[in-house]
Amino acid sequence: MTDQIAVPEAVSSTDAVTEVNSLTEAVTEPVSVTETLAETPDADAFRSGFVAIVGRPNVGKSTLLNHLIGQKISITSRKAQTTRHRIHGIYTDEHTQFVFVDTPGFQTKHMNALNRGMNRVVTSSLRDVQVVVFVLEALRYDERDQEVLKLLPDNRPVLLVINKIDEVADKGQLFSFAERVAQDYKLSHPAGFADIVPVSAKLGSKLDELKVALRRYLPEGELIYDKDDITDRTEKFLAAEMLREKVFRYTGDELPYSTSVVIEQFKTVGKLRRIHAAILVDKEGHKAMLIGKKGEKLKEIATQARLDMEKLFDGKVYLEVFVKLRSGWADDTRVLRSLGYE
Repeated sequence: MTDQIAVPEAVSSTDAVTEVNSLTEAVTEPVSVTETLAETPDADAFRSGFVAIVGRPNVGKSTLLNHLIGQKISITSRKAQTTRHRIHGIYTDEHTQFVFVDTPGFQTKHMNALNRGMNRVVTSSLRDVQVVVFVLEALRYDERDQEVLKLLPDNRPVLLVINKIDEVADKGQLFSFAERVAQDYKLSHPAGFADIVPVSAKLGSKLDELKVALRRYLPEGELIYDKDDITDRTEKFLAAEMLREKVFRYTGDELPYSTSVVIEQFKTVGKLRRIHAAILVDKEGHKAMLIGKKGEKLKEIATQARLDMEKLFDGKVYLEVFVKLRSGWADDTRVLRSLGYE
């Protein structure tokens, strides 16, 4: 039995950071692929390729992707499991096309079918790219990061990106932190990191330096996508993600992990998009938590999602949101496939 309720919506220390940037020579050695690219005589040749962004949950991978391409296509929140799908974010300039592959945070707990599937997305993404970006949160490195580190390939350049440097008061600590991680990495990957770049994804700091570093390791090639593309995902997919983000942001810690979103209708009339969406919940008690008193919680979620959609799609959106009970969906592979999970 399915229950539903509808809510219609109307139409620093600069020197310290520089010192950390010089770590590549001190604690890393470039892999053989790097040396081959570095010796390529035509430095101005157009380069293109896929760059996987990997790391444990909550290190800022999706925020990094959004700021690298200059548009919000990957949803963000402070809660783990926000990103569940592989998403391509595309940035093209005069000399390069970067296809950034945002991956789910590698899961080490609660191994249901959904989390196992997300981990498969991470490992498969590492096989399909030319360069890997391993993201750490500044001054935080534990067994969860080490689990991801073990997955990193030996036959591709891996760049260490230390994120959230804006939250570090003493930037001098970044050097010893990066050195410790680099030495740990070399125990299992003798070639070491191809480069180390400290950034603040939230503030957009040092992202140009990261693009310069990444370009060195991309092969010469033609455009993979049209030069104006920013993602390989459809508007329908992005609409579902925008709504799911608001569920994460406006509900308690438990609820988001037992919810998903399916777009049941997506129609475009001129610049108006009419969208009917269902938020799936796993338990009867979760419906009331999501709907809120007199439907206020659900209305807030729908309103904020609609505003994000209108900004992304550059047009008006009529959004109608339902809540539906579908018990056990996160551990049902058939349901997961129907929801688009890999």
